[in-house]
Amino acid sequence: MHIRPRRSALYMPGANARALDKARSLPADVLILDLEDAVAPDAKEQARAQVMAAVHEGGYGSRELVIRVNGLDTPWGHGDLVAAATSGADAVLICKVDSAEGVRQADRVLRAAGAPENLRLWVMMETPRAMLAAGEIAGACPRIECLVMGTSDLTKDLNALPTRDRLPMVTSLGLCLLAARAYGLTAIDGVHVDLDDAEGLAAACRQGRELGFDGKTLIHPKQLDAANEAFAPSVEEVTRARRIIAAHAEAVAAGKGITLVDGKLIEALHVETARRVVALAEVVGVG
Repeated sequence: MHIRPRRSALYMPGANARALDKARSLPADVLILDLEDAVAPDAKEQARAQVMAAVHEGGYGSRELVIRVNGLDTPWGHGDLVAAATSGADAVLICKVDSAEGVRQADRVLRAAGAPENLRLWVMMETPRAMLAAGEIAGACPRIECLVMGTSDLTKDLNALPTRDRLPMVTSLGLCLLAARAYGLTAIDGVHVDLDDAEGLAAACRQGRELGFDGKTLIHPKQLDAANEAFAPSVEEVTRARRIIAAHAEAVAAGKGITLVDGKLIEALHVETARRVVALAEVVGVG
């Protein structure tokens, strides 16, 4: 089973050359090189040039490189997509998407600009319309690989409050998770904006993993450890997963379809989950 870890997805401002260089040594699974929110309008062109140069230069190791572009309804969106199409990045993250047609429009621009088939498309899910169209967006085109929650924008649009338990977000998070899983996509949780609230960050990471997210988007390097730990299996989880795999194999060899581990019924579906835990653990070096 091949798994690419996406425990931590760190936004890096495209206009900050020093940050782009520092990112080469950070323990992030994913680096989102940002041309949108983190860049002022008068710095958009410079940021685009710096990001493309940084990706071309390389040196990011196994870190997944994703370029977040401006929307096609802005003066920079089309140029961003054209530049990203042949940049060598792993994926392009599009923002403010409200419908499947918005995804297909971006895909058409990428194709016309010569994007290879293995350039993936990630989609920010950050508006009420996107929540209602989550299933259509997730299945909009074969290039889509990941749904990324934009909880800050969504909180604003909902007139909701940024509570510690994130109860106002639960419906939206669930809709996007359902859509992602229905189409075999990765789902990454939204940011935690309070950099001084380590306890809140840890709680949000735990909640995200419990809900089913694959990782969390982050706004500062000091948040990386919390996300990497929360979205990786513990040693205990890995040990139990290996026991489940072994016990089920013994049961199958004995002509049985089910068995017990620690008094709990184990079926093929539990083995599938256990194998995923072990595969992720091997990639990130746990157990």
